[in-house]
Amino acid sequence: MKESVARAMWERFEPVHQLVYFTPEVREAVEGLGLRGYWMGYFALRAAPLGPVPASVVTSCFYVFHPDRAASVLPDAWTLASPQQLIEVRERAVGAAMTNFYGPDVVASAELAEAADLAWEAAQAADTAGRVLGAANQELPRPAQPHVRLWQAVTTLREHRGDGHVAVLVGRRVGPVEALVLKSATGETDAEFQRRIRQWSIEEWRSAQAKLRERGWIDEEGRLTEAGAAAHEQMEEDTDAAAVTPWQTLGADGTTRLAHLLEPLARPVLDSGIVPTGNPVGLTESTWGSTG
Repeated sequence: MKESVARAMWERFEPVHQLVYFTPEVREAVEGLGLRGYWMGYFALRAAPLGPVPASVVTSCFYVFHPDRAASVLPDAWTLASPQQLIEVRERAVGAAMTNFYGPDVVASAELAEAADLAWEAAQAADTAGRVLGAANQELPRPAQPHVRLWQAVTTLREHRGDGHVAVLVGRRVGPVEALVLKSATGETDAEFQRRIRQWSIEEWRSAQAKLRERGWIDEEGRLTEAGAAAHEQMEEDTDAAAVTPWQTLGADGTTRLAHLLEPLARPVLDSGIVPTGNPVGLTESTWGSTG
């Protein structure tokens, strides 16, 4: 599959977004609010732009988690901190995390400020019809600090892309567990890691494998078949197509410039090891294909 502009940009901005999940500054800030454990912080911080919605809504939006995963921490999290408090705290914590991770000189640089403004322009251009998480993040106020503005912009862009990906999966009748099994079969991420953190049982995982075998997408050993590879490629292409509007609006020059500015921010995250091996999104240092 020829890499699209949308995928090339995702590969550059996703590592920056991931800092919210794996940096100590964010964990400490969440604990300071009284939220208990990694998953309460994860669901509350990511879902906060939606408002105090029930666990079922969050499960629907996040798509690939077992309903019990969100229900174990929501709505309890909303009794400890309001969504608005969580949005404010995540901005402060991410700002501190980026300063410590990249260094104050990088955070205060003209290049980062330029990246923030370009990313913000792209994020505001994202078409959010039918994209709940993307729309909720797009509605948040423009942060004054450039590095926080950059993080919020790339977060809007990744949730916009994720919403489109979920729509593609639903349209192809690929359920949450089947999506995880298929992704694991491509070698992009670790199957057991996926199953465990999303909280699906072995029986549910095996049932999803059986469904994919019936479709001819994986073989008896769980490996991707030719038909499965073609289906996966088509879904990735459809996801890219659904995520292209921000880059069309930003234009070829602006997109290429933003890609260039994001690369030195993405690479240190991938090199640092703070994002777990076999991570859920299949995040690795990519081939960094052309954005033109």
